[in-house]
Amino acid sequence: MRRLLVALCLLTPALWSAPALAQARNQLGPLCTTETTPADQMVDACSKIIALKVFKGGQLATVYFWRAVAWNKKGDYASVIADATEAIRLQPSQAVYNLRGSAYYDKGDYDIAIADFDDALKLGPPSGIIFHNRGNAWRGKHDYAKAIADYDAAIKSDPRSAFSFQNRGISKEALGDLDGALADINQAIRLDPTLPQPLINRTSIWRAKGDLDRAIADGSEAIRLAKDKPAVNIMTPPNSVLISGYTHRALAYEAKGDYARARDDYNATLAIVASDAGSKANQATAKVRLSLVTDAAAPIPRDAPSPAAQPATTPAPQQTGAAPSPAPAARGTRMALIIGNGAYAHVKALPNPPNDARAVAKSLRDIGFTVSEGVDLDRAAMQKMTRGFLREAARAQVAVVYYAGHGVQVDGRNYLIPVDVELKPGTGMTEAMIDMDTIMAGLDDQVRTNILIFDACRNNPMAQQVASVGVNRGIEGASGLAAPTSLGAGATLGAGTLIAFATAPGQVALDGEGANSPFSAALSRHIGTPGLEVQQMLTRVRAEVVSTTKNKQVPWSNSSLLGEVYLAEK
Repeated sequence: MRRLLVALCLLTPALWSAPALAQARNQLGPLCTTETTPADQMVDACSKIIALKVFKGGQLATVYFWRAVAWNKKGDYASVIADATEAIRLQPSQAVYNLRGSAYYDKGDYDIAIADFDDALKLGPPSGIIFHNRGNAWRGKHDYAKAIADYDAAIKSDPRSAFSFQNRGISKEALGDLDGALADINQAIRLDPTLPQPLINRTSIWRAKGDLDRAIADGSEAIRLAKDKPAVNIMTPPNSVLISGYTHRALAYEAKGDYARARDDYNATLAIVASDAGSKANQATAKVRLSLVTDAAAPIPRDAPSPAAQPATTPAPQQTGAAPSPAPAARGTRMALIIGNGAYAHVKALPNPPNDARAVAKSLRDIGFTVSEGVDLDRAAMQKMTRGFLREAARAQVAVVYYAGHGVQVDGRNYLIPVDVELKPGTGMTEAMIDMDTIMAGLDDQVRTNILIFDACRNNPMAQQVASVGVNRGIEGASGLAAPTSLGAGATLGAGTLIAFATAPGQVALDGEGANSPFSAALSRHIGTPGLEVQQMLTRVRAEVVSTTKNKQVPWSNSSLLGEVYLAEK
């Protein structure tokens, strides 16, 4: 459970304490103010009560509150906020501020959520539930120390709050305290062994510790509990727990190499209807990984050569136009996928990406990464290399993806462009490119650290071809790349990921006049600096690029990393 609701029972009597129309009291009232009423019926009943124009002040505020509760059950957070705001205007209360703050939390507006929780606490009395919810918002901002402090207050208020122990454990895990996290999760399970959520969190901890059998056992028990006792709390989106349980168990099966069972769990994930952002993110990951494990479980042709494993410090052969499957990765491996495309056949060629890829690949090999490197790849080779890397990254501790070359955004989605891309009338342009969201979904796993770096917005390579075949092709997107939405509000997946662009979203980067682009030249110089935390490293890269380009280019990054990450040992 992400958040809790406060004082529902205190609001209903206030609504019916004064005389009201018989229809509202006897028919619509129970439907509007009973939390187990289906959401659509709640909305309809509350709307009819409002339309009667019988109630004012605090009574009308209560109706708006309950309609906001109904919208929350539907995942319509904009409507939650609108109705809660009206309720606050009519009569502020802890419950309404808490509900609105929770909706802002689900939208990813953590600062506004915290402000609402602050206002709720000011109205008093101190509430462990509101401390818990504010802790969630601090956790959303990656301020785990403040999150833990609020969970401490919640636990002090209610020492039997299983969810506060659970979420404090999640925060400790984010700070790298796996033993402390395990202790809190264990306490949550002791307090309420019927809850599936703490078991799912413990599944994640066991995977991080490399104990896959325990992870699978906890995932199985979580799935059983989620089926036997579906979540009925209005703050828990339907099916979200079951989807999370299947996804986490599938990842454990996959890391163990049991692709058949992983495939079954991914299929089960996709068969369930998702209603919230976190569950949809889980399903996006399941879709990609299902395809990968299906490939991995396929029999190898008899005449196919066996891939030879290479030590992490041994340079892998550079690939040009072809991409062999990488050797299986050992758990704890640090892996990198490096692609540089410049020799485009049908759009403007770029001289520097192959040089950029080689430089970054060398820097990563020098600090112990196993590198899959490709230069000037067509779509088939690029897809094969990418899929092989995503499959093997299931066992990696750190995964780095670096791409240099052309990239475009189409309807807000980002695509990386193979060297053989060609726009022809009657063809689907996006089908000829590599979807960046697919790469991100395939890597989405909070147990692993993912660093994705794209020097891929040097111009709009499709502009001339779009003009030649007509603008109604769906590819005349804006310049540069779009800010990814995969790290957005409500998603638990995406945790542990950092994305960096060579320039700000929507802007065009420079290819450079030397052998390398300004961004990749700076990156290859700083990425291997011993003891330099990755976000500090990118700050140095940003400063160098801004200076080199005389403020024409400002690199951009977005992080949901769960702690400090060092690519080169201290």
